[in-house]
Amino acid sequence: MYALKMQAACQSEGSGEPDDPGSHHQEPAKSPPQDCSSFDIVRATQYGALNRVTELIEAGADVNQPDSETVTLLHWASINNRKDIVKYLIGKGAVVDAVGGELASTPLHWATRQGHLATVVILMRAGADPTLRDSEGFSCIHLAAQFGHTSIVAYLVAKGVNPNMPDRSAMTPLMWSAYKINSFSFFSLDPTRLLLTLGASHSLADNLHGNTALHWAIIAENSTAISTLVHHGAALDVPNLRVETPMTLLGRHIGAAWLGHKISHEIREKQGRTRTWCRDKRVRWYCMVTTPFIVFYVIGMIFQSGLDYLVKLGAFVTLYIALYIANHFIFDERLFHVVPMSIYLATKMWIYVTWIFWLGIHAAWYLWLLLVGGSVPLWICFLQSWRGDPGVITATHEDKLNTIIELAESGGFEPQSFCSSCLVRRPIRSKHCSTCDRCVARFDHHCPWVNNCIGAHNHKYFLGFLASLLGLCIVILSASVQYWQFECWTNLTDGHTADNYLVAAATCDAWVMWIATNTSLHSFWVGTLLACQCYQIMVLGMTTNERMNAGRYTHFKHGNPFHRGALQNAADFCNLSFCGLKAKPSSDWLHSFDHKQRLEDLSRRTCD
Repeated sequence: MYALKMQAACQSEGSGEPDDPGSHHQEPAKSPPQDCSSFDIVRATQYGALNRVTELIEAGADVNQPDSETVTLLHWASINNRKDIVKYLIGKGAVVDAVGGELASTPLHWATRQGHLATVVILMRAGADPTLRDSEGFSCIHLAAQFGHTSIVAYLVAKGVNPNMPDRSAMTPLMWSAYKINSFSFFSLDPTRLLLTLGASHSLADNLHGNTALHWAIIAENSTAISTLVHHGAALDVPNLRVETPMTLLGRHIGAAWLGHKISHEIREKQGRTRTWCRDKRVRWYCMVTTPFIVFYVIGMIFQSGLDYLVKLGAFVTLYIALYIANHFIFDERLFHVVPMSIYLATKMWIYVTWIFWLGIHAAWYLWLLLVGGSVPLWICFLQSWRGDPGVITATHEDKLNTIIELAESGGFEPQSFCSSCLVRRPIRSKHCSTCDRCVARFDHHCPWVNNCIGAHNHKYFLGFLASLLGLCIVILSASVQYWQFECWTNLTDGHTADNYLVAAATCDAWVMWIATNTSLHSFWVGTLLACQCYQIMVLGMTTNERMNAGRYTHFKHGNPFHRGALQNAADFCNLSFCGLKAKPSSDWLHSFDHKQRLEDLSRRTCD
């Protein structure tokens, strides 16, 4: 197609080697400057020589005169992303929907095929029609989906293009994005997820083969698209014209490396060939949640029993085998995210049971007071950390479309300012959590022990949870020592080593020792995490995410713009004004998009 036989470029006017309709470069390559005064108007347009184009147009050249291949100047300017020339030609009366070339395409088709979002925006604002089709029956959204230009797909849909628009054979953009595997997408992702988020239907089928988007994804071995479509509810039992369902096609690839373990498990489950004992997801969920409670008790009872050491070893081996079998025949790896929190709840339940039937009998009154009084903030903070809103960034469908248009027309999408998954404008310090699949303001981390993100709204509750939990652990360990003094160490005389005391405690009541050991481990990791959190919040003025990924954020290249001193950092974090320090409400992080403006607001608030 339209190969250009040109060797020179006019770098002096911001141009490089021109593109042709068959290439897929995002931006023109740079080349040495060269005199463009001898260029004809087509060549000058291709190379971005605005001064030369202006000179020839003012001398009487026709802006709509096609070349020998029926291609207009606006086509050449569009395919090579010559934005200034595109604006100039349109201002001089160039027809924005001119049809030319072998594929009977418009300038918008050419810009879309190459992924030039800025030129697409200019043409659309000048009135270009994105619904026009070329000789192959493709409109611009089909081309954008085929070549993985996610940003252009988003802009076209936001401007009102139907995400389910069929081409000549009733192939939708979603089908093309699932079928065409590209690695040069603007967001480094194919547009499949974006189209589904914007309302594309996964149930439509094309006319030639009767394939749905899931059929095409399987044919192309596009595991990402397969996973995304299945996650969004694409049916696995819809037959095409050859009476092949997605399940039939997937069944031929069970175990293939490209397919992935999770999708293979899904297929086996749908086909009834999974090794899972129960196919009811709720039953599997309850099994996984209750297992830590049972295992914790069984381990303690094995220690507590008076069995021979070899018998106890055999019991532990048997327990391990039982868990191994449960993992393969009962558990579901897609539900493993509930296990850490279940382990935490199991540990706390048995600690409270141990207090009631063992430790509380000999515990001093002040330990009772500390336990009861400390449990209230512990569970309040835990529930707020678990079920509370961490600061999720939400937007209506209309707001998402307006954001896409605004960002596209103001210079494009920056990964730090726009989330391609949630389709929202991303505030500073926010991050998209892949586990929760949502953007969280002032994101700190995703905590598996509370099964929730920690962000602007629940971070202080998480810190309170850690502090309360550490206090509870200290109370339990203190009560354990008092219990051993009464029940286990009464016959020991002075002069014994610490090892003798521990052995006496373990042989006297192994269950209490089991509880104390777990409590000690909890004390260590909770205390370490609490210390790290306090250090980051007060001394560094950073979140966990920022501390680990500071190199990815441009606003940390010249220091930390959010650090305002230990006391002020603490005031901001706690949302509490004291000693002349005025805190910034945590909710403001949901609406802070410019760190420079953010610093000005903070300074103004402090001065006031």
